[in-house]
Amino acid sequence: MSAKDEVNITRGMQNYIDTNAEYLAKRQEYIEKTVKNWKFDTIAVHGLYSVTDALEDYQGAIIEPIFMSSSQAYRDSDEMAAALAYKIPTWCYSRIANPSTYYYEWTLALLEGYGFEGTTSCCSTSSGMAAIMTAVQPFLQVQNSVTEERNFVATAQCYGGTFQQFSVRLMQERGIECRWVKDATNLDEWAEKIDNNTRFLYGELPSNPQLGFFDIEKVADLAHSHNLPLICDSTVATPALLRPICHGADIVVQSVTKSLASSGFGICGAVIARKNLVTNIDDEQLKEDFSLSVKYLQNRDFGPNLHPVQAIMALNDMRTIRSKMDLMSRNTEKVAAYLDTHPKVESVDYLGLKNHPHHELASRYMWLVDAEHDDFYRKPVNRYGHLMSFCVKGGATATRKVFDNLERIWRATDLGRIKSVATIPAISTHQQQGEEGRSLAGIPANMIRLCVGGEHPDDIIADLEQALKRSG
Repeated sequence: MSAKDEVNITRGMQNYIDTNAEYLAKRQEYIEKTVKNWKFDTIAVHGLYSVTDALEDYQGAIIEPIFMSSSQAYRDSDEMAAALAYKIPTWCYSRIANPSTYYYEWTLALLEGYGFEGTTSCCSTSSGMAAIMTAVQPFLQVQNSVTEERNFVATAQCYGGTFQQFSVRLMQERGIECRWVKDATNLDEWAEKIDNNTRFLYGELPSNPQLGFFDIEKVADLAHSHNLPLICDSTVATPALLRPICHGADIVVQSVTKSLASSGFGICGAVIARKNLVTNIDDEQLKEDFSLSVKYLQNRDFGPNLHPVQAIMALNDMRTIRSKMDLMSRNTEKVAAYLDTHPKVESVDYLGLKNHPHHELASRYMWLVDAEHDDFYRKPVNRYGHLMSFCVKGGATATRKVFDNLERIWRATDLGRIKSVATIPAISTHQQQGEEGRSLAGIPANMIRLCVGGEHPDDIIADLEQALKRSG
C-alpha cells in the first residue's frame, strides 16, 4: 500500500502479483466496455456478477453466493505474503473483506457512479453510523501535533445519530469542533465557518426528518476551493433519485439499511467515493482510492465489517431500487398533498410540494434515473423520495394522540421500508440531542415523520384520516 508497507518480493510472489494484475485489467476492461454501457436497472440487477463468474467459480449459481467463512486459505506462503501486503486482491479475513461484500460494494460503486465520467469505489460497513465514522475519521487524523486544532463544517439538519456522533463522540470526547450550518442553502454561512483547520464539509440531503436541502455543486465548489472534500449523506434519495458524486461531491454515505434495503431484514451501510478526491490531508493512498484505503487500513483495525449474509440480502433488495423509489415517491406525494390541506395539520414538509421552500432547488437535483429511457415516462421526471414530515395542531399532546391512533402505519424509528412507518423524532431519533439541539435542527415536539411505503396510498390516507379524526 505504501513505502512503509513494502516487503521483499520473491519470484513466487511476483507470479501471483502478475497473474492478479491481468485479472484486474480484464475486470476493468469489462466495466469500461460493457457494464458502463448498461442502463441503471441492469447494473442494479447484475452488478459485476457475470455468467462467467457463475460457471467458472460457483457451479452455475445465478445469484451471488454467500461466503460463510471467517477467513481465506492460500496456496502457499508466497500467495499469503502477497495478499497480506495487499499486493493482490484478497479477503484473507471477513473482518476486512469477504467475496459476498465485494459484490455488494461493486454494485453500489457503480450505482452511485452512474453517469459520472470518473471512477468510484465502495467500502461496506455494518451500519449507516459505521459508514459515517468510516467517511470522516481519516480526515481528522493528527498531522503535525496532537494539540493541533481540527474542525469540520456540517449541516445541523441531519439524523439524530449523526448529530450525536459529531457533537458528543467528536466534539465533547475528542475536542474536534463541529461547526453547524443552520441554513444549508446559504453559501455564505458555509464559507464563513471554514478556516485553515477545517478538514471537510458534510451535508445530509434530503435531511431526516426536516427535508433540508442544499446546492451540491456550489457547496462542492466551495469545498474544493479550500482543498477540502465534500461528504454527502444521500440515504433518503438513494442513487435512483440523486447521485451527489455526479455533482461534485467526493464521498457519499449510505445507510443501506433504509431505502436501498427496503425489506428491513437487517442493518448495513456503505461509503462510496470517487477516485482522486480532494483533501488537504497529506496521504496519497487516501486521495487515490479512498474506499480501498479505509477498508484495508482504518477499518481493518476498527472492524466495522458487514456480514456476508446481510451483504447478499441487501444486494438482492437493491436490484429493484429504481422502481421502488418511483412507486414510493408517487405514493408519498399523494399523501403529502392530502395532509397539506387537512384542518388538523399545522404544516407539511415534503420536497415534492410546490409550496416547500426547497422545492425548486430539489427539482434541479432529484430525478428518477433513466425515466427518459422508460417506455412509461419517455421523458425526465422529478421524484422526491418517500420521506416526509408533518406537524399536528395542538402541540405535543395532540401529536401523540394522532400517533397512537395509527392502525396500518407502523410506529417505529425505522424508515425506507416497503411498509409505511412513522415516528415522533423529538421522543425517538432526535431525543438524545436535547431541546437546544432539536431547536438548532428545526425539530418541534409536534412533528411526525412519515415514511410512505409501497401500499396503495388511499389506504395510508384512510389510516391518517381516522387517526386525526380520533385525536379530538
